[in-house]
Amino acid sequence: MSAERIEVVEGDITKLAVDAIVNAANSSLLGGGGVDGAIHRAAGPELLAECRQIGGCPTGEARITKGYRLPAKHVIHTVGPVWREDGDEDRLLANCYRNSLALAVANGVRTIAFPAISTGIYGFPIKRAARIAVREVRDFLSRDATIEKVYLVCFGREAFATFQGALDESGA
Repeated sequence: MSAERIEVVEGDITKLAVDAIVNAANSSLLGGGGVDGAIHRAAGPELLAECRQIGGCPTGEARITKGYRLPAKHVIHTVGPVWREDGDEDRLLANCYRNSLALAVANGVRTIAFPAISTGIYGFPIKRAARIAVREVRDFLSRDATIEKVYLVCFGREAFATFQGALDESGA
């Protein structure tokens, strides 16, 4: 069952010793604000150099790099949608989780940590984002046993409570 394989935690994603952390990146992959900037700062300049070689990433897709100075072995960069209420954001956000998890499995990742993708400066409503995140992670874990643990990492008590509530509602 996927229930014990999903955990909501409050904290700093750059401090987690997992196989991979997910970066809520912008499409250039060259760093920015929020979690993206924090990951780039913690990983060091080698991460930026590798990201330059990748050449960007479209919204909803994912790319993988080394973790460099992070405790995580890998960084999976995914580009979440900017909230515009045009109807496509839910699908694109779901793709971020699906594609990140698929890339993780393809690279032998057993433990992975996600931030609350698109809920910061991109303005995605956090309750809606939490439900999508929990649904996509649960669905993926129900079909694939490769990943042993998924952490949904929240920055702040409000985000933690929202994601924990979504997990509790889902029956996980």
